Amino acid sequence: MVHLHMKGKPYEAGFKWGRQIFDHGIRLLEQVPFDLDEQRRKFAAACDPFYQRYCPNVVAEIQGIADGQRITYESLTAVLYSMYCIQPKHKCTCMIMKNDNAYLLCRNSDFLTSLENLYANVIYQLDDCFSFQGNTTAFVEIEDGMNEQRFAIGLTSVYPEMIKPGLNAGMLVRYLLERCRSTKEALEQLKLLPIASAQTLTMIDGSGHGAVVECDCESMIVLEEPDCLAAVNAFHSKVLKQKRNTSIDDWYSDLRYETAIEALRNIPASALQAYGREVLSGKHGFLCQYDRAAGKDTVWSVIYDTLNNEILRCEGNPARRSFQIDNRDRKNHGEACVLSGNRLQ
Repeated sequence: MVHLHMKGKPYEAGFKWGRQIFDHGIRLLEQVPFDLDEQRRKFAAACDPFYQRYCPNVVAEIQGIADGQRITYESLTAVLYSMYCIQPKHKCTCMIMKNDNAYLLCRNSDFLTSLENLYANVIYQLDDCFSFQGNTTAFVEIEDGMNEQRFAIGLTSVYPEMIKPGLNAGMLVRYLLERCRSTKEALEQLKLLPIASAQTLTMIDGSGHGAVVECDCESMIVLEEPDCLAAVNAFHSKVLKQKRNTSIDDWYSDLRYETAIEALRNIPASALQAYGREVLSGKHGFLCQYDRAAGKDTVWSVIYDTLNNEILRCEGNPARRSFQIDNRDRKNHGEACVLSGNRLQ
């Protein structure tokens, strides 16, 4: 994974990174795995007023990146604001695991192997918001993370029945990490936000309060304990499961969901982090056992322990690679955007 640190004022952090990778020959628009057609451009333009209102720091960062890359803000937002909405492809699994010794958000991120060198682990320390560490298959948007308040959240993308202008899944995750101390606060904030895409949001805080939110541009369902809290790329609540699109390739969502639910029914009284690693690595059923020859795989795996304020991350498929504890201080991480070889640290 690329490792990136964004620090200080949003525009300046974005500009520094955009210019830095430009000077190293990286053109962001050349890395996009889809066409920036008129549909995406029009949808992004319709979403822009909502980002201007709710996410001014994101808008400033994007403008900085665009200026550093010598491209237009509109071309970059056509990429970012349409993601998770138009032809979404992210296939992931999230679970909440708890015992007396640990509170865990466990997540596998499943996506295209062709883009593995671009996936990023990011520390954000921007002005006037909570600092956090997260991971993404894109940039600016965040797909899982934990902030300095020990609030953790991860998404799974769901193919939408319909979309409306608003904030997409990756931007919702980032918004909540930057602003929320707890699951309760996140649930309250979500009810106030215009949602563009369809997704699940799995979250847990330092007190152990966990929830799974199933939502799209029309509806929101909150699932809380005593339910087994797991999410894949389909809705499972009684209200929203009728919206499921069965004609798409959802990368074995049903099988992954069965594995996750069974794992949650057998949580041990101790050594929960070790158990979480086993589950994510496929030792308790199908979760990451993809055929890489087909161009898809688990591209990273992560465990956020909100009780112990720890992050364990596997950069690659956890069936083949090991988890490492990330001990970096998410409140004081040195200089921003230092380029080293092919990695941004």
